[in-house]
Amino acid sequence: MSNQKILYVTTEMFPYQEDSNIGTTVNKMSLKMHQQGHDVRVFMPRFGQISERKFQLHEVIRLSGMNIIINDLDQPLIIKVASLPGERLQVYFIDNDEYFKRKQFYLDDNSEPFSDNDERAIFFARGVIETIKKLNWVPDVIHLNGWMASFVPLYLKTFYKNDAYFKDTKIILSVYNEDDAPLDASVEQKLKFDNIKSLNAFSNPSFRQFVIESMNHVDVVVKGDEFLQDGLEEAFNSSTAQKFDYLEADSIEKLY
Repeated sequence: MSNQKILYVTTEMFPYQEDSNIGTTVNKMSLKMHQQGHDVRVFMPRFGQISERKFQLHEVIRLSGMNIIINDLDQPLIIKVASLPGERLQVYFIDNDEYFKRKQFYLDDNSEPFSDNDERAIFFARGVIETIKKLNWVPDVIHLNGWMASFVPLYLKTFYKNDAYFKDTKIILSVYNEDDAPLDASVEQKLKFDNIKSLNAFSNPSFRQFVIESMNHVDVVVKGDEFLQDGLEEAFNSSTAQKFDYLEADSIEKLY
């Protein structure tokens, strides 16, 4: 189908992250769809390792200024944007000094997971959804990549379920063999504050468990790696969504 509006939500993308399967895959997918004439936009976190000067990020004042409430605490949402180097493809960055200014991704200098990784994922997911609404740009397809992105369908199918804005949007989740880490048990309380309840992931919250949880809240699941591991393969096979085995980026239009 031509002239679709395709939103890629990802935790990583080349060249902002290098030597990453997710980052390379999202780069190739989004560029291919962009070059075929689709209206493509990418949203990702503005992690502290991403150089604003090198990649010419700038704040979008008309989109910034919103607050995201997490567990009754207001956090300011800052939106930055850049064009993918050498391309006219816009990449939007979800930013907040409390959550994304630090130089590490998910683990501290002692290789311990940050205690607020759950809040960072919630903020990212809510930030993407609210910014898309403020853009008044209704995507035909949302393609999710990376564990933080897996919080997006949980919100769309619960907190935003009566919001007609995304009612016709197809949601695709690519599943990758990402590093796993536990999430703080308080994630249950924080999601219940947004009326998200009774998730299987609450019993043993982790990056991977929330990816597994989200597989049954999307329309399509696709293998981002040729072979999935550590429970992901079983969850993929038992998902109620339409399934696609591993696709090279050159064949990605089959998903749309």
